[in-house]
Amino acid sequence: METNGVDAELIDALAQTAFTVMAALNKVGAEHDLSLTQLRVLGILQDRRLRITELAEYLGLEKSTMTGLVDRAEKRGLLGRAPSATDGRAVEVFVTPAGAALAGPIYARIAELLAPLLEGLRPAERRQLHQSLERFLR
Repeated sequence: METNGVDAELIDALAQTAFTVMAALNKVGAEHDLSLTQLRVLGILQDRRLRITELAEYLGLEKSTMTGLVDRAEKRGLLGRAPSATDGRAVEVFVTPAGAALAGPIYARIAELLAPLLEGLRPAERRQLHQSLERFLR
């Protein structure tokens, strides 16, 4: 069935996939006493430093909410703050060594939970799915 030029079955499949992935992420977050947003922050910052305002925009949160989230993660030793190398007035947030050490097992657990979804796909189908998802997310 098509609605407004969109395949309803495809939309349903995307929604079901999102629900399945979110359930896995929530489970892993709970196993490590992290909210879904904290889990996302660790993922976003794993290979970069961002200002709190940039991080808030990326997550669709208010700056004050983001500041509180960073404060709590900083108290746990997962995130740190440092002056920006390009703007002395700005502060950037980054993953600490403890946060990076936690990210490895988190990623492994997420992969463990999501791997069964891919087991029925041949290698070529996995590559095609990967390419399609990359295009979709751009």
